[in-house]
Amino acid sequence: MLGVFVSFLLSAVIVGYIFTQKIWEENRTKTIAQITVLFTVFVVSVALVENATVEWVPMFRAKYLEANPTASPSPSDWYYIERFALIAENFLSGILMLAVTFIGLYIGSMLKKPT
Repeated sequence: MLGVFVSFLLSAVIVGYIFTQKIWEENRTKTIAQITVLFTVFVVSVALVENATVEWVPMFRAKYLEANPTASPSPSDWYYIERFALIAENFLSGILMLAVTFIGLYIGSMLKKPT
């Protein structure tokens, strides 16, 4: 996870550095916010596709039973537990991408002053 975090931060810094002129020509904060929202939508979409292709059930069940050893949920309870776990991970990914991308683009646009 740390590698993913660092790679997204570095890519945002590089993009901010490369597109400094365009970012500074327009309202800088608004432009960075637009790029950040667009990238976050893309990352959450990729995460949703990944959730459809990867089998998360064994991991979620193991974690849930580890936290609640005496629990015995019904099949419908398991469905909701697994669904909420996926939603929580996607929400966390979106919030993390918003913060990391905004910070990276801001830092990248500050590294080089526009001409």
